[in-house]
Amino acid sequence: MDMKSNSPDKQLNLDKRYIRMAQIWAENSYCQRRKVGALIVKDKMIISDGYNGTPAGFENCCEDETGHTFPFVLHAEANAITKVARSNNSSDGATLYVTSSPCIECAKLIIQSGIKRVVFSEYYRLQDGIDLLRRAGITVDFIDPQADDETPQTSGQ
Repeated sequence: MDMKSNSPDKQLNLDKRYIRMAQIWAENSYCQRRKVGALIVKDKMIISDGYNGTPAGFENCCEDETGHTFPFVLHAEANAITKVARSNNSSDGATLYVTSSPCIECAKLIIQSGIKRVVFSEYYRLQDGIDLLRRAGITVDFIDPQADDETPQTSGQ
């Protein structure tokens, strides 16, 4: 049996599983408006995780009484990247699985962290983060984890 012929299918199945795990991880968020989860995977090992929320030591409340998100709330990608930065792991060459496509600020962090691939399952209202990642040579794939037969939609290489 040729292992290379199964490689794309195996990778797609792994991608779907990691995205589903990121969706489950998003449930940890205390944010009411939007719950986002992220996993950083390297060599088939989860080396970091994150979800959108307040910085350590802050009350777990993301929105004010009018429903607007506080400016100090961290995005899931930023939480995962800063968490791996404080560990013995390196995100260089890793894949980021995130439930929503990254904003421009998170895209800058992703580029600087050495992540080489981003997989997401929902489009954010702005595309500038995807555009910046593509410009930096990072592979960006959209995957619907519920779809049966699907190949990743590459947004940039």
